[in-house]
Amino acid sequence: MAQFNRIVCAIALCLFAPMAWAQVPVDQLAKAPADARRFTVMSTAGKHGASTRWTAADGTRMGRESILLRGQVFEVDSAAHFGADGMIDHAVVRGFTPNGDAAETFSLTHGAASWTSPVDKGAAPYAAPAMYDAFGGPMDLTADVVEALIAAPGKTLAMLPGGRVAAEPLTSATVGEGAAKTTVTAYAVTGFSNTPIPVWADAKGKFFALIGGLSWLPDGYESAQPVLQNLQDEALAARSPAQVKKLLVTPTGPVAFTHVRAFVDGKRFVDDETVVVEGGLITQVGPAARIKFPYRTQVIDGTGKTLTPGLWDSHMHFGDDASGPMLLSLGVTSVRDPGNVNALTLARAARRAKGELLTPRVYPSVLIDGKGPNTAQVASVATSQDEALAIVRKAKADGFVAIKIYGTFNPAWVAATAAEAHRLGLHVHGHLPAGMRTMDAINDGYDEITHIYFVMMQAMPDSVVAVSNGMARFQGPGRYAKDVDLNAEPMKSLIATMAAKTITVDPTLVVAESLYVPENGDLSPAYAPFVGTLPPAVERGFRQGGFTVPADLTRADYRASFK
Repeated sequence: MAQFNRIVCAIALCLFAPMAWAQVPVDQLAKAPADARRFTVMSTAGKHGASTRWTAADGTRMGRESILLRGQVFEVDSAAHFGADGMIDHAVVRGFTPNGDAAETFSLTHGAASWTSPVDKGAAPYAAPAMYDAFGGPMDLTADVVEALIAAPGKTLAMLPGGRVAAEPLTSATVGEGAAKTTVTAYAVTGFSNTPIPVWADAKGKFFALIGGLSWLPDGYESAQPVLQNLQDEALAARSPAQVKKLLVTPTGPVAFTHVRAFVDGKRFVDDETVVVEGGLITQVGPAARIKFPYRTQVIDGTGKTLTPGLWDSHMHFGDDASGPMLLSLGVTSVRDPGNVNALTLARAARRAKGELLTPRVYPSVLIDGKGPNTAQVASVATSQDEALAIVRKAKADGFVAIKIYGTFNPAWVAATAAEAHRLGLHVHGHLPAGMRTMDAINDGYDEITHIYFVMMQAMPDSVVAVSNGMARFQGPGRYAKDVDLNAEPMKSLIATMAAKTITVDPTLVVAESLYVPENGDLSPAYAPFVGTLPPAVERGFRQGGFTVPADLTRADYRASFK
């Protein structure tokens, strides 16, 4: 979604000129007037920022947004002008994000659209109404798209740079008290993402809220967040049983996958194999010519195909019901969810148990953090040792399999929290609380270190370790890891200890690679095979570069540290 903003009314027209400029500092971004519509950017863990929308005297739609998300700072503004067909004909985004300059422009002139964003530059003929989908910018630009979509015939809209979006009513709610009481409607918006995105609008079709792991709510309506979240989850969930009925086939007897390329012995592929499954268990594997089928075996011809065991996604923040079929279509049958909205995780588990939801089996963690400016979104927040222990006990009672400790958690509480988790049979993993090194966490009871850069934290300077719950957790390893010898102290002893104690690592290398390696516009070879098969907005996101490199380093330094 968009996330940024714009300029003062007096110079609004200048912004629409097709030019490049230096990154705009915060004090030069647009200043919202007193009557601007204001939104709180929040999660179940608290407030993470603020967003505003207003219309300038000349009709220019303006937006301004400030977000602090676990140390990552987003400061952006936007200006958008609409043409006679109700679509954006000029737009500008300014400001900065952790990935660098947010500058973006869109222009529609003489029957042609052109755009330049941090990740791409392009042009296309403009023969019929189409709305520009900004790569970045504040929520205002996304809200503009949503409002145009709801007003469009059939609630469907062509988009630029490509694709088409559609909206379908989901459910309604009444929120607010007294004069602020209002009725809002949730729409399931498809075409932006791989799964539907619920968006709330008021009775006039104007953007009201976006509710998710990170939510945008009008000032004064923050308390409605859990109500709207539960309602949209229930409305989306109502679709799931029909999907199960349509897609799930439960065999009544044995099933044979014949003439497949099979992954056998846990280590190799063999051609022209047949695999027989009975009652959920593999009962025969061998050359196709030698296998004898049991009575009434269902035969599936696998000629030209490969059969593998179900895959694990070991770090997947499971978003919604629609994520289930998406993951299964990729062969993922087991998921570790290392932190989410707990109530929604439990609701999905209940639906799966009742046969109402088609999804991999999910093994969820409760994410525990302390209170502060870098508190993780969706965290269960502990402000004392007793509160931390209570969260652990509730995690066990609710059926979670692990706790995940986060960076603002008090280091002094880790040992007792981990001990209580172990007493209850829960796995302990996570980030390192600021001030802790990797060995400290292991000594205090971690079973696993989440993210490879927290393994590297053992060798970081004190100045990095002290503030590792913010951007330092990325910038420190980015700066120093290239010079660390894994066969020397302090890493040598750490690795030996981890091996001796069977402390595991959830390295999330794909995350680290995306943060350190690419420049804006680069396409990772891992994503290349999917280009042309996914929504244009998703594929555009594949080209987002890594974090901005400090002025005294180069991208080559960060790449060397990643390696």
